[in-house]
Amino acid sequence: MLEPTPGEPHTLSGGGARKGLIERVKDILLKPREEWGVIDAEPATVGGIYTSYVMILAAIGPIATIIGHQVFGIYGFKPPMAFTICTVVIMYVLALVSVYVNALIIDALAPSFGGTKNSLNAFKVAAYSATAAWVAGIFAIIPALAILGLVGLYSLYLLYLGLPRLMRVAEDKAIVYTIVVVVVWIIVYAVCLWLVGMLVIAIVGPMVVAPVMIRY
Repeated sequence: MLEPTPGEPHTLSGGGARKGLIERVKDILLKPREEWGVIDAEPATVGGIYTSYVMILAAIGPIATIIGHQVFGIYGFKPPMAFTICTVVIMYVLALVSVYVNALIIDALAPSFGGTKNSLNAFKVAAYSATAAWVAGIFAIIPALAILGLVGLYSLYLLYLGLPRLMRVAEDKAIVYTIVVVVVWIIVYAVCLWLVGMLVIAIVGPMVVAPVMIRY
């Protein structure tokens, strides 16, 4: 079977066309309002979105982090490769899991704002709204410029536009829906980051401390 060229639209087994990766990224960032309408009508599966979109874009930040750590270092300190690899693996897994968790939150809250529960649409919103944040991960290549990753906050605007369209929520409730979703995300992430932080310290802490102890 011939595979579609990357970035080129192709047909799904259920009929209809799905945009290629490059075109989807470009359109969701540059003309999001129109693109959410395309996404809404587009046939898809959770697995398909994961493999053709999420798993690829979510890898941008981790790959950039590896390059940044090992080529430029962190303020002059180049951490051990084992530390960097362990860190980015955790980052990547957390990114993949977070999309699914975000979709569950979006779907669960929809009826509270007059919307319609739809797990697939909720996943579409969670996956495609994160595009800006994932693309912004490229700035991790140069740690000193990591602050520029704040442009990833554009994902909040993408979320604001996608929620009412795909979850069938009235426009006048969209901003409140968005705020509540984000607040719940923050709470969930605060707990997750604490747990991950404890895990990182337990696993990779000695990898950083040992070289420093030997040096001095």
